[in-house]
Amino acid sequence: MSVETEIKKILEDRVNPLLAKHYGAAEFTGYEDGVVYVRLTGACSTCPAAQFTIEDVVRAEVKAALPAVDDVALDTSVSSDIIDFAKRILNKEEIL
Repeated sequence: MSVETEIKKILEDRVNPLLAKHYGAAEFTGYEDGVVYVRLTGACSTCPAAQFTIEDVVRAEVKAALPAVDDVALDTSVSSDIIDFAKRILNKEEIL
């Protein structure tokens, strides 16, 4: 199993059930030089405590399950879903 597959499984099995209690989730966006990059989604994406969620929850769970990971960082880039949604609004397309 690749490191990326293991990370995704940890997020799915260990992290997201915890974040779901707060109506959020963590989405894997990359892995480079021992650093896992995740984007918070749902209510967690706009939470002022997002950085603490990464530090206290996501990093702790990932590193406990996969010691080869050096760090977990918050990916604050805008997701392609949000960009597509904004384009549909700007183009006055029907949004369901």
